[in-house]
Amino acid sequence: MDELRGKVAVVTGAASGIGLAVSRKAAAEGMQLVVADIEEGPLKAVADELSGGGTEVLAVPTDVCERSSVQALCDATLERFGAVHLLHNNAGVGAGGPLWLISEEDWRWVLGVNLWGVIHGIGVFVPHMVAQAEGHVVNTASLAGLASPPFMGPYNASKHAVVTISETLAKDLRTMGSPVGVSVLCPGFVRTGIADSARNRPPWAQVPEAEAAAAEPLVEVLRGLVAGGIDPAQVADAVFDAVRTEGFYIFTHAEEGDGLVRLRTQDILERRAPTDTPLV
Repeated sequence: MDELRGKVAVVTGAASGIGLAVSRKAAAEGMQLVVADIEEGPLKAVADELSGGGTEVLAVPTDVCERSSVQALCDATLERFGAVHLLHNNAGVGAGGPLWLISEEDWRWVLGVNLWGVIHGIGVFVPHMVAQAEGHVVNTASLAGLASPPFMGPYNASKHAVVTISETLAKDLRTMGSPVGVSVLCPGFVRTGIADSARNRPPWAQVPEAEAAAAEPLVEVLRGLVAGGIDPAQVADAVFDAVRTEGFYIFTHAEEGDGLVRLRTQDILERRAPTDTPLV
């Protein structure tokens, strides 16, 4: 999509991090904006900030784990604006540790947000984009969706799934003759609140205090890595470059990404055990 002014963008996970940066960039591009997040207070603050700058903004509290909630987001978008041109399935959380110690609740929570949030977004919004013969879908994955760093099993699984879903969606749309574009965002460390995503755990996914305390050293390492990451605004710029140029893979850390893809491909082609890689 070359011309964005006046078009409608929907961003999930919009109250912080990458989603907030993309929302600000969409506003700067003159788009009408629908922001969605499970955190209602921060979501309202984002809507107030952007509408105060002259952007027409609709804030819709949304739990992307639930299709009915994403459907309500779509219904509200169409009722207010009549169309959707840019969908960014961005909401994400993280949980980790040695794979054999990860609880079923952690698996369900991470896959519910990171994977099912994308599935629901595609299933609910893309039919409208196909019908209007215009639009672009951006799905947030990670470099962890192209490699398999240690202690990040549920997150890795969700992000690998988002990459292949995005690849398949692009092929499906082309095969059907649809002009709707697709990009998959695969950043490295970005200064977001992902290390503290436990603040949004639903009641059924709460972990015992002792378990949370045992995981704290790993969380502290992750906080340090995230703090050293790039500014989310750089990610937003890369997203909009891809939307304009129909770019598919969005790498914000090109050197690291190229190296990880090359190493994993070599592992596969040589049928060898996966090479150890750091957290990404």
